[in-house]
Amino acid sequence: MSTDRYVSPLSERYASKEMQYIFSPDMKFRTWRKLWIALAETEKELGLSKDGKPVITQEQIDELKSHAEDINYEVARAREKEVRHDVMSHVYAYGQQCPKAAGIIHLGATSCYVGDNTDIIVMREGLRLLKKKLVNVIAELASFAERYKGQPTLAFTHFQPAQPTTVGKRASLWLQEFYLDLEDLDYVLGNLKLLGSKGTTGTQASFLELFDGDQQTIDKIDPMIADKMGFDKCFPVSGQTYSRKIDTRVANVLAGIAASAHKMSNDIRLLQHLKEVEEPFEKNQIGSSAMAYKRNPMRSERIASLARYVMIDALNPAITSATQWFERTLDDSANKRLSIPEGFLAVDGILDLCLNVVDGLVVYPKVIEKRLLSELPFMATENIMMDAVKLGGNRQELHERIRELSMEAGRNVKVEGRENNLLELIAADPVFPMDLEELQETMDPARYTGRSKEQVEAFLRDVIRPVLEQNRDLLGVRAEITV
Repeated sequence: MSTDRYVSPLSERYASKEMQYIFSPDMKFRTWRKLWIALAETEKELGLSKDGKPVITQEQIDELKSHAEDINYEVARAREKEVRHDVMSHVYAYGQQCPKAAGIIHLGATSCYVGDNTDIIVMREGLRLLKKKLVNVIAELASFAERYKGQPTLAFTHFQPAQPTTVGKRASLWLQEFYLDLEDLDYVLGNLKLLGSKGTTGTQASFLELFDGDQQTIDKIDPMIADKMGFDKCFPVSGQTYSRKIDTRVANVLAGIAASAHKMSNDIRLLQHLKEVEEPFEKNQIGSSAMAYKRNPMRSERIASLARYVMIDALNPAITSATQWFERTLDDSANKRLSIPEGFLAVDGILDLCLNVVDGLVVYPKVIEKRLLSELPFMATENIMMDAVKLGGNRQELHERIRELSMEAGRNVKVEGRENNLLELIAADPVFPMDLEELQETMDPARYTGRSKEQVEAFLRDVIRPVLEQNRDLLGVRAEITV
């Protein structure tokens, strides 16, 4: 680790080695060479010739392939200091290793042929890795929701006690957010296209010259390059670059995942304050430097912290897309080098944290039950009133008395600090033909959770398990948290 210069915490603390490699210089420059090989092969296969002689030979292509991986970085760096152009520096360096093919490297292309196509390829690989982790977060949450689908718990609206739900039903709300993110990710991933090779302003003028105006042959270039690089197609039209709106699509997927993780992590932080659910806490973990007893939800806090960064980062590609001039302007470049990789690295770290947290969530049923029972008498009043009506009571009179007794019980709790004694107050009131034992029999929390359990079962059966089955080859990921 370097100690005398800035090092991104995304690399040192949060993102996985796999994601870091996807956005590494090595991945980029190896992809450039693959693209140069694909272009040369395409031009050869389409019969590019001069005076009846082929311009590109198999010997040249074989030479390019033999040095596709062993990049001479020192030569490229030295050359870039002279010419101040990264693409032409690597063309030069590749040519030094491949003297027979030096003259046909990058033939007919502009810098964005390697730069932009590589960006698309790298983002595709990044999305694939995120998909794998997202599917595993969904699987872990599905298991948690299944395990606790029938565990009654106090639900909150406005963080005020509301009708009960179940722990599993609440988890299904988190799960559904991530499921929607997976839908968005699949759409964007499934619709990524290469730029292809369209020249300086996207008109393919250079290929019109190379192939002597043969329109039908030129129409084959992009599809052939796409196929060689593992894509279905290229964008049908472009300027010099692919539309920067593609970056906004990708960044919005990243921001969506971040928002879902943030929502879940906030809920977990609040539940940990209530001592109902806790994120995993390791044996030797220190919660506070001053307060030895503390168990801070540091993983969930880190999720929220990184998520805020990603959600704001999504503005960068949107503004860049909006401010591109005509066929090309370079004010996108520095911004893209920061916003896209760092968005991916941050979401990679977020999903690793989500995997770690969900896999180790600890539920405390006794605490949950105690809080629920302390509020349940208020929530059971409608049922109590209906039972009293069946026994001959007057609905309007009962309603007014329950309102008055509820306010008295509320004062006892808030002002006097006493336990909720609403049931005792109702049992002592002659308007209600029910004794305390009968009232206490109505306090089964499961009676008040509605269809929570059944909703979880249906959601897992009809929506989540089919998705997990479709992606079963991605399952089995475990996350390691660095710090």
